[in-house]
Amino acid sequence: MHIDKTTLYDLSVFHTQEEYSLFHLIDFTNTSEGRAVLQSILKHPLNRTEEISAVQNILLLYSKKIYDWPAYITNGTMLVIEKFFDDNPDPIPENITPLQASIYKWLHPRDYSLILFSMRQLFSLVKGFRSIHEFFKEDALPKPLSEIVFQTTKIIGDKRLIALLEKEEFHELSKREILYYGRIFHVELIAEMRMLMKYYGQLDAWYSMAKANMEIGLENPVFTDSASSIEATSLKHILLENAVSYDITMNKDSNFIFLTGANMAGKSTLIKAVGLAVYLAHIGMGVPAKEMKLSLFEGILSNINIEDNITKGESYFFNEVKRIKETIQKIDDGRNWLVLIDELFKGTNIQDAMKCSLAVIRGLVHIKNCLFILSTHLYEIGEDLKDLTTIDFRYFETILKDDELHFSYQLKEGISQDRMGYLILQKEGVTSLLENLGKPTSNQ
Repeated sequence: MHIDKTTLYDLSVFHTQEEYSLFHLIDFTNTSEGRAVLQSILKHPLNRTEEISAVQNILLLYSKKIYDWPAYITNGTMLVIEKFFDDNPDPIPENITPLQASIYKWLHPRDYSLILFSMRQLFSLVKGFRSIHEFFKEDALPKPLSEIVFQTTKIIGDKRLIALLEKEEFHELSKREILYYGRIFHVELIAEMRMLMKYYGQLDAWYSMAKANMEIGLENPVFTDSASSIEATSLKHILLENAVSYDITMNKDSNFIFLTGANMAGKSTLIKAVGLAVYLAHIGMGVPAKEMKLSLFEGILSNINIEDNITKGESYFFNEVKRIKETIQKIDDGRNWLVLIDELFKGTNIQDAMKCSLAVIRGLVHIKNCLFILSTHLYEIGEDLKDLTTIDFRYFETILKDDELHFSYQLKEGISQDRMGYLILQKEGVTSLLENLGKPTSNQ
């Protein structure tokens, strides 16, 4: 699934303040290796239903007994082993004897301490994988997981490690065995051990995704073979506490939502909620909805947080136009795309904005293989679009009661008629301040 850096940040998959990101919300990894793999997974959503289904099934296997996940391997384990592999202790004899081991410890105390400390973590690594294999032993494994279990079983099944794995506790190893296996790991099996660490990163990332599914209460979506479609019941914005839910239906006969409403009424929240749910489905995770069916999408493109580029001398409006142009060029390929546009053409005057918006919307609705959600304050253009049968007009209502604004956050049919901007200006006392500008005060 295609998703660019702009869309990843528009949807807050990643965020400059990490605690506000989707990544932060679902990061239950135990190691820096797992964290890096999770970041990579989020940057590369899947584009085949069989790949998505495999991940869904893997996460389901984890969830059945997630609290029994082996805890042998920690971030400290990985860091110590990596440092050991990068270090260069004095050479250890290939077939070291007990006497040679005692001499080595006496002559090379620093190196022996390093090897002893590192071997404790390497012991945890190989024993940890044995426990992981037991964790998955009785299940029919999806192909990506089966391949990892097969390869890691082969690595720790090396004949040079048989005696080591028979030890129950690390303290059972003698000085000779510590140095013997230290050499084996540092010289003969270093590539295999680094591969084990890489595999653990993938397992740790899947663990994190499964744990997030459970902790957040996400439900597996169902992918259909139909053309571009989304059907969601009680869909919520995953990053908001106490989020309001929506029921959303979009398909080729109703492929464009024209969304209106006052500022703070919920337009951006809805757009991002849909985008995040579709995105989560394409990495194999659950979605924040009671039920969700959707088609496989080629990608998600957003036009939400456009900025000026002062260094290039590019205005806000120019960057809006560039983003729309890039979007049109990408989606005109006959495949399914989800396009999310929030407040199109804010960077120009209202007459230009209306004319440009009408031109863009009338063009986009003809691309039947794509779904579009577009929010706008330009309510007036809605009347000029009512001849387009695939547009659904939706709005969020704002009620002024006792000089207080009330937002229901409920999605309704039609076009908003709210004009709340000046009322908000008055309510915040800005108009009073303006009226008193330049007038003498009682202290003057």
